[in-house]
Amino acid sequence: MATEKAVLGGGCFWCVEAAIGQLEGVESVRSGYMGGRRPSPTYEQVSTGTTGHVEVAEITFDPAKISYRDLLEVFFTVHDPTTLNRQGNDVGEQYRSVIFYLNEEQKKIAEEVIAEFTQEKAFDKPIVTALEPAQTFWPAEDYHQNYFANHPFQPYCMFTVAPKVKKVREKFASRVKATV
Repeated sequence: MATEKAVLGGGCFWCVEAAIGQLEGVESVRSGYMGGRRPSPTYEQVSTGTTGHVEVAEITFDPAKISYRDLLEVFFTVHDPTTLNRQGNDVGEQYRSVIFYLNEEQKKIAEEVIAEFTQEKAFDKPIVTALEPAQTFWPAEDYHQNYFANHPFQPYCMFTVAPKVKKVREKFASRVKATV
């Protein structure tokens, strides 16, 4: 099985990881950082908003089971792509909406999906999701990996992550893994 990768930033990486990770064809999701100016950043450094990094999810998926386009459709469902440098109460460029494309085909598909959502007026405001070439992916600290699965009763998880996971399970029920 040949897998591919996608790197998406939609605010808190815990949300993107938990929502996307439940999809059929997604082999793994790692929380981490991309797009900044410092090697091996820490969560504390990224949280200051001064490093240029974004909280991202690096998704390894089987394109025979789920397409990159399908991943992007779910991605646009689990975050607000119309707010610049903000997702809910999380404010700063580290929470910006961004698709880090790994090749020209991913860039083309992302441009098409954004154009389709724009034409359909899927959102009340214009989409501000940035398209940027992928840079070095820096894995987040171990305690950030599988955060929602490991801390489902933590208040942020209950009130912010869980509704996004539930939304994906309902809206994309046919694409959710049977074991979830």
